[in-house]
This record gives sequence, structure tokens and C-alpha cells, in this order.
Amino acid sequence: MMTDPIADMLTRIRNAGKARQRRVDIPASRVKKAIAELLLREGYVRSVKFIDEGPQGLIRVYVKYGEDKKPVIEGIERVSRPGLRIYVGKHEIPKVLGGFGTTIVSTSRGILTGHEARISGVGGEVLCKVW
Repeated sequence: MMTDPIADMLTRIRNAGKARQRRVDIPASRVKKAIAELLLREGYVRSVKFIDEGPQGLIRVYVKYGEDKKPVIEGIERVSRPGLRIYVGKHEIPKVLGGFGTTIVSTSRGILTGHEARISGVGGEVLCKVW
């Protein structure tokens, strides 16, 4: 049994980039779909497909590489985890690499980037950091 499915998703994406894989399949959930869509919207992955296969379906993430054949995602790190939840207010949302990365926050308005959460005036649980 997996205790942290979001950390598993992030690890699969990180490992696929390091192994130069074109795509990676991840068991689906609503939160993971929202994170995948956010990564696509922010330009960290090439595309995302949702496949209705099996009891819960799959999220197929196509890894994006730069001109130098390196993955666009240099680092992806889980912040809040089941054993230690990290909650922040709207003024305390951390910036990644001085604004060059993205903080992903679970808020009352859904899964948002740190920038979107600050604009919306909401805080929440800091899920992960991507750079």
C-alpha cells in the first residue's frame, strides 16, 4: 500500500526525466490530474493524456526536454507530506529560486501555483516545488 501517492507521482516524473524517457504512466486521482494539468499549463511537461483503463485510470505525462536534451524539470520536490503537513497563509507562500520556479499549493479554490494563490488571496497546503 502506498502512503504518499503525490510523492510517487513526482518521483516517477523525476525518474523519467533522468532516464530520458519520452513518457511516464501514473495511476490517476483528482489531485494528481490537477497537478499534471498545472505542470502542463506552466510549461514543465510537453503534454498530458488521461486514459480510462483499469479501475482508476492512468495519467500519461509526456516529459519535455530542452534543446540541450536535458529535461525542463531540473528539480521537483515534495514539501507537505502525510506525516508533516505544511500550511501557509497567502503572505507566506514560498517562492522557488527567487521566482524562477513554481510552488504548487492546494487551496480552497483548487490546486494553484503560488503566484495564482497570492493573486487570489488564499493560502493552503504547500504540495511541492518545481524548478
